[in-house]
Amino acid sequence: MREGLGRETEATCPRSRSCTSPCLPPHWRVRGGSEEMMHVELLCKNPSVRTLKDSDCSRKGSPAPNSMLRVLLSAQASSARLSGLLLLPPVQPCCLGPNKWGDHRPPGGGPRAGPVQGLQRLLEQARSPGELLRWLGQNPTKVRAHHYPVALRRLSQLLGSLPRPPPVEQATLQDLSQLIIRNCPSFDIHTIHVCLHLAALLGFPSDGPLICTLEQERRFRLPPKPPPPLPPILRGGQRLEAALSCPRFQRRPQQHLIRSLAEARPEELTPHVMVLLAQHLARHRLREPQLLEAIAHFLVVQEAQLNSKVVQKLVLPFGRLNYVPLEQQFMPCLERILAREAGVAPLATVNILMSLCQLRCLPFRALHFVFSPGFINHVSGTPHALIVRRYLSLLDTAVELELPGYQGARLPRRQQVPIFPQPLITDRARCKYSHKDIVAEGLRQLLGEEKYRQDLTVPPGYSTDFLLCVSSCGAVLPVRAQDPFLPYPPRSCPRATRDPAQRVVLMLRERWHFCRDGRVLLGSRALRERHLGLMGYQLLPLPFEELESQRGLPQLKSYLRQKLQALGLRWGPEGG
Repeated sequence: MREGLGRETEATCPRSRSCTSPCLPPHWRVRGGSEEMMHVELLCKNPSVRTLKDSDCSRKGSPAPNSMLRVLLSAQASSARLSGLLLLPPVQPCCLGPNKWGDHRPPGGGPRAGPVQGLQRLLEQARSPGELLRWLGQNPTKVRAHHYPVALRRLSQLLGSLPRPPPVEQATLQDLSQLIIRNCPSFDIHTIHVCLHLAALLGFPSDGPLICTLEQERRFRLPPKPPPPLPPILRGGQRLEAALSCPRFQRRPQQHLIRSLAEARPEELTPHVMVLLAQHLARHRLREPQLLEAIAHFLVVQEAQLNSKVVQKLVLPFGRLNYVPLEQQFMPCLERILAREAGVAPLATVNILMSLCQLRCLPFRALHFVFSPGFINHVSGTPHALIVRRYLSLLDTAVELELPGYQGARLPRRQQVPIFPQPLITDRARCKYSHKDIVAEGLRQLLGEEKYRQDLTVPPGYSTDFLLCVSSCGAVLPVRAQDPFLPYPPRSCPRATRDPAQRVVLMLRERWHFCRDGRVLLGSRALRERHLGLMGYQLLPLPFEELESQRGLPQLKSYLRQKLQALGLRWGPEGG
C-alpha cells in the first residue's frame, strides 16, 4: 500500500479485450491504497459491477477478492479514514451506450437511467404549478419530449383535484407555454396530439401561440395529401350528370343544377340526364320551378323520341311535388303519348296516370282504356298485377269523387282492392321522429281511450291518424259504440238514411309531408286529404310547427283542447 501511495493508477480489466464487463473510467485516482483498495471501493458503491473470479485474478498475479476484503478489514479503517484514503467520485450506473430513444440504459435491459426517470417522478409528484415549472426550467439537459405531456397532465390534476384550486399566475402558464413552444420541433406526432388535447382542456386559447404552434407542427408532420385529379372539361349535359352523381352536391343542389342546366346546349340534354334530374327532385322533395319547367319543356320537345317507360320517370316529380307546369303543351303531349303507348307498357301507363291524378288532370280517353276489360285481363296475369289493381282502385276513387260527369268504363267492384292498407313507407321509416305517440297520449288524457281511434283505415283504403265521432250537438261520442266509417261511395247512400254523427279526422302534418323548404303538401298527402274531405270527413290538420312549439304534455293538452273547442266539440261531464 505504501508503494501505491500518491500514484495515479488506471483501472484496467484484467480480462481479454472481448470481455463485456464494465471497466472503470481512466480518470479515477487512488490515494493511499493499491488496486485492491480501489476494487473494494467499487464493490461497496456499485454492487452491480461484476467482479473478477479468483482464478482470473490469480492468473494475472492479483490477489483474490477475499484477500482484498481481508486487507481492508485488517486496516481497522473507520469511515473517516476510508474517506481520506479513497477519493472516488460517485459511481453512476454503467451504461452500454445510447439506445433508440437517445437515453441510456443500464446493462441487462433494466429501467431507464436515473435522471430522466427521476425527473418524470418529480413532475408527477409536484405539489404546485410553480414547482412543476421549476423542475422543468432547472433541468434543461434532462428534459425529454415526453416530459411535457406529463407536466400538462399534472397541471390539470392540480387545478381539478381541489374544490378551490389555488390561483395560477399568468406568468407561470406563459413560461410553460414558451418551454413547450421552444421544444416542440423535437416532439413526435403522438406527443403533439397529447399536448394539444391537454392544452385545450386547460383553457389555452385556440388562437394563442401554444395551440397555433402545436397545430402547425402537427400539420407539418402529417403526410401531405395527394392533389385531387383535375376533372376534364365537361359540357352541359355531362356537367349536369356529374353533378347529380356527386355526394357533395346535396348541400346546395338547386343552384348547382340551375347553373349546369343553363350552360347546357339543347342537344346535350339526353333522356338519361333528364331522368336523373327528375328522380333527384322527386327523391329529395325539391320543388324547384325552373328545373321542373326544363323537364316539361324537354318532354314536349322530345315527344316523338320518348317511350312511356321514360315518360313515367319524367312526370314523377310533377305529381309527387304537386306542381302543374306552365308549359301549355305539357298535358296534350302526355295524352298523345298515352294514346300511343298505353298497350305497350301497362305499368308505365298506370304510373303516368297516377302522377296526373295527383295533379287533378285525368284524361278521359286514357281512363276509358285502362278500365276496359281487355286491359284489366291483360295485366291480371303479370307479376305486377297487384300494384296495378291498387293504382286502378285509386284512379276509380278519383273518378268517383272528382269527376262526377264521367260516363265511361269503371273498375269492376270485384277487382277493387284497398288503396293504402297500411301507413306509407315514409311514415313507417320515420315513425321515431313522428308526433303521433305524444298526440295519442294527449288525447287519451284529454278525452279518454274510448273516444278516439288511432291508425284506422277507412274505405276505400285511406289511413287516418286519429278519428273522432261527434254528435250533432258537438259532443264527442265513444267510437266503439258508433260505426266509425262513412258510407262509400257517398252518393250510394240516400241522404235521409245517413248517420247524423260527424267524423272528425285529426291529420298530422309532419315535416316530411311537405316539399323541402316550402309549405306545399306532397302530392300523395294532398290527394288523401282531398279525398277524405270529399267523402264527408271533417279534417283537423295539426301542423308540425305548432306541435314542435309545445313544451311537454301539459302544453300539448292545452293545444289540443283549443283545437277541438274551435270546432265546437265538447266532452267530459258537460259534453255527455
